Parts: sequence; C-alpha cells; structure tokens
Amino acid sequence: MHKLVSEFDFKLTREDVLKGQGIDPARASKRLFESAESVLEEAHSLIEPAALYTIARVTEFNHQSIKFEGGAFEGPLVARAMAGAEDLNIAACTIGKALEDTVEKTMSENPVKAVALDGAGIAALRMVSQTVEDIISKEACEIETSLGMRAQPGQEGWPIEQQRELFSILPADEIGIRLTESCLMIPRKSVSFVIPRGKGLSSSVVPCDFCSKRSRCEWRKDKQQAG
Repeated sequence: MHKLVSEFDFKLTREDVLKGQGIDPARASKRLFESAESVLEEAHSLIEPAALYTIARVTEFNHQSIKFEGGAFEGPLVARAMAGAEDLNIAACTIGKALEDTVEKTMSENPVKAVALDGAGIAALRMVSQTVEDIISKEACEIETSLGMRAQPGQEGWPIEQQRELFSILPADEIGIRLTESCLMIPRKSVSFVIPRGKGLSSSVVPCDFCSKRSRCEWRKDKQQAG
C-alpha cells in the first residue's frame, strides 16, 4: 500500500536559491543575492510539491540483487548498500511542471532570472525529498529499527534502467511523474530513491563509500578537511 505526501512546510531563502545554483552563499556577490531574492515569491507560487512512497518487504537477498514483494533490484550498489535490509522504503518526489515550464520560457529573454528560478526549483525538490526522508525516519524510530543509506537508480553501481522496476510498484503517475524511454523522469524536477530498513543496518554508510572516484574526489577531500 502506497502513501501520498501532499503537505509540506518549508520556505525557500536566498541562500537556498544560491545553493540550488551551485553557488556558495558565503562567496556570492550582492548582485547574485538580489537575483535570488527577486525570484522567491514567484518560485513559491510555481512549486507544486507531491510525493509518494511505499514499504516493501524483502524476501530474498543474493550476490547482486535483492528481491522484495512486487519486484527486485540489481547492481553492485544494491548488493552493498541494501544487504541486511528487512524492508525497503521506495519513494518518488516532484515539485511539478509549472516552474520548469517558466524557466524554459524565461531563459531567452532573462537568463539570469531563469537560472535563479531553476536554482529555487532544485532547492525545493531537496526539501520535498527531505520531508519524505523525515517521515520514513520517524516511522523507523517508532518501531525501533535502523535505516541504511539513501540510494537512487542511476548512481554508480545501480543502472538507471532500474527506474522501470521502481516505477512498476510505485504508481508515480498519481503525482504526475512519468518515465521516458531512457528512464529519465518527467517533470525533470523529480527524484526517486530507496532507503533500506532493518535491525542490522548502519546509518553511517554514505553514497561516497561506494563511489570508485572517492580517493580522488576533491569535494570529498574538502568535506573531510572541514570535519
């Protein structure tokens, strides 16, 4: 049985918009802050957040696959990140199509505004997915079980084609999301993910642990130094 999430309580800030553009607010110019500020009201009017998730019972785990009620996931990332899972939280989130349509229309006449709006959309999608993660975390806490790392089809070690398997058990069309032939989601400001749940799972595992580029990743080095 899937669950619909339609109530979200978040408010974008200038800093959120900048981060959505990949800009560090601490290094942003006054002009960039003003641009971010100018799109906040319009961005909120265009965002139509919605999410859907379900919990599937794991029935079997093999070398590089995990079977659950309704389907199976395969790949090296699946094998390593979901080992020991008793259940899988499977989710899809979106902010709708209105904002990206506006970005497309605005790009030719006012690219600075369009990029700021796009940043707002990216930030909003992060907040929508975080809301769902918080719900999943609360449910796990209530039954005193642990959560593993969040994983997404298309990450290294998990083929993007596995989106079809995810969407076969989660009726994402109910919130307006569909898959293209190449397994990309429409609207583009959408995301799907899986969070395993089980007594023996470790919440300290992160996606970087499974990435082949981790030893030479500058972003990872910066994070370690900051820590």
